[in-house]
Amino acid sequence: MITNQVIQSTIDDLNEITKVDFVVYDVESGVVASTCDKDVDDNMIDSFIASSLDSQSANDCHYMKVKDEGDDVYVLIAIGSTEFAYTMGKVAVSQLQSLMLAYKERIDRNNFFQNLIMDNLLLVDIHNRATKLHIENEKKRMVFLVEVDNDRENVAPRLMRSLFVEQGGNYITSVDEKTIILIKDMDDEEYDEVANTVVDMLESEAMLRVRVSYGLAVNELKNISKCYKEAKMALEVGSIFHSGMNVLSYENLGIGRLIYQLPVNLCKIFVKEVFGDTKPEDIDEETITTINKFFENNLNVSETARQLYIHRNTLVYRMEKLQKMIGLDMRNFDDAVTFKIAMMVVDYVNYLEKMDN
Repeated sequence: MITNQVIQSTIDDLNEITKVDFVVYDVESGVVASTCDKDVDDNMIDSFIASSLDSQSANDCHYMKVKDEGDDVYVLIAIGSTEFAYTMGKVAVSQLQSLMLAYKERIDRNNFFQNLIMDNLLLVDIHNRATKLHIENEKKRMVFLVEVDNDRENVAPRLMRSLFVEQGGNYITSVDEKTIILIKDMDDEEYDEVANTVVDMLESEAMLRVRVSYGLAVNELKNISKCYKEAKMALEVGSIFHSGMNVLSYENLGIGRLIYQLPVNLCKIFVKEVFGDTKPEDIDEETITTINKFFENNLNVSETARQLYIHRNTLVYRMEKLQKMIGLDMRNFDDAVTFKIAMMVVDYVNYLEKMDN
């Protein structure tokens, strides 16, 4: 059902234009909105609701029923005995009924896409419900997952709906309080461009910390669930291996995608094989920072030393210290790759253990 605030706003707008006052009476709970201080005769309204009439005039007012699928849900009272007040009352009734229909369709669409995402619909149900909701079956679409931290006032969904209006082929829903799902018709837009637009808007206008992920574009509604799962994987893999990135694509997860799908027991065996009796957490932060910078510079000792503002021999000393600990020489390509993968596996195992706790 539409909210009382929406009803109040609607009759306020009509009153501003027509100068006719209105009262909206919920058949279950009484007056929910009004543009004046008019006292309402409950007995009069109860009698009107019990009658078969859709409208009647009494006491210089026009009483009109607002229906939802044949059921009386509201009584709208247009104050004034004139024909103009009666006509404006009919306009207000029409407006309220249109709002209820639009709200119901939005709820139905939200339910449809939630079930579609969760793979809860049969193929025939997808086709039938999409036809009923006037949603094209064959259309290039992308699923974007928007993860928002500390959105206590629920600002993000409202901003998202203002940016991506549903009439433009965009559908916004959610599966939990932290994640908003945008299903978007894609024409010539770049996926990264859409994702960065969302990040920029929510960070600048709502001061929220945001990460956006997306999967591979699909051309049929039945594949929306697949795209959603890819976007979800991208978000999870990103949180493990790319914590500094706020836009994540399923296509660009690299080796993290492979590690993410490995059995945890196999990961632990690999870590033990690489590090031996040394615990990964025993490696000091200075050494880890140095090695990461070394990787960023494609194993170039001189450039890494320059960027870290240290002598070349200091850099070599740090790498030799690590070599003594685990037996891997970072100046050797194979050893460097092994160490890089091993540290990613360590991050993955730590992530799983944290999730279990």
